[in-house]
Amino acid sequence: MDKLFTIKDRVAVITGATGVLCAEMAREMARRGARVVVMSTAQERADNLTEKIRSEGGTALGVAVDVLDKDSLIRARERIVETFGRIDILINGAGGNHKSATVSPDFSFFDIPADALQWVFNLNVLGTVLATQVFGEVMVKQGKGSIINISSMNSYRPLTNIAAYSAAKASINNFTQWMAVHFNHNYSADIRVNAVAPGFFHTRQNHFLLVDEKTGEPTPRAKQILGHTPMNRYGVPEDLLGTVIWLASDASAFVNGVVVPVDGGFSAYSGV
Repeated sequence: MDKLFTIKDRVAVITGATGVLCAEMAREMARRGARVVVMSTAQERADNLTEKIRSEGGTALGVAVDVLDKDSLIRARERIVETFGRIDILINGAGGNHKSATVSPDFSFFDIPADALQWVFNLNVLGTVLATQVFGEVMVKQGKGSIINISSMNSYRPLTNIAAYSAAKASINNFTQWMAVHFNHNYSADIRVNAVAPGFFHTRQNHFLLVDEKTGEPTPRAKQILGHTPMNRYGVPEDLLGTVIWLASDASAFVNGVVVPVDGGFSAYSGV
């Protein structure tokens, strides 16, 4: 079983690696012997996580990159290949929502500006597509690789108020399936593209939706979320690690084009 789930010595590239969830993925992969490339928009943040991984005995490289700038991604790819020689795993972790693309009692759907909608679509969808183009090309030359996209419960059930984010994550599901087929049909049967769909995790990204800024108490939305999550809690970053390691390793060698919910049962509960 250890051999089946091993990612030792594999090179794992993680965009958005300094976020709450992806930082734990990076650290766990390094603990398991992978050589981790920590990508962030800011070199300082990438370096901070890289140093933490190294202090824990892991191997890591910090790279500043803009996932919406293909030239930036290509420069990063050159550095990675020069340093490690290959890319075995890609986690497309860069993503997020924007408060200005979110409906609230004081901000209606009709008030959402186009640039806020565009920002959400660009970061989540275009950032995933461009990174897959650039780093997936290395996998094509190798003939093997595992790509893991980050979806969301929003992709299954569009949640109220966050129209742009829900639609963007639904696009991630479709792109995951499309690319899984495309790589197999055109390049290699040993390149897999899957996704993880986290349920409700309390992060910086959604804090303003879950906690009342004035009182610090849970919002009505937060109470509804927990009421519709059979396990009756938010996820913690560690809850994603087993699924991610499974998808990155040969343990999932015949798993391709799927989106795996990690949601405490939210997607299974009808509410009655």
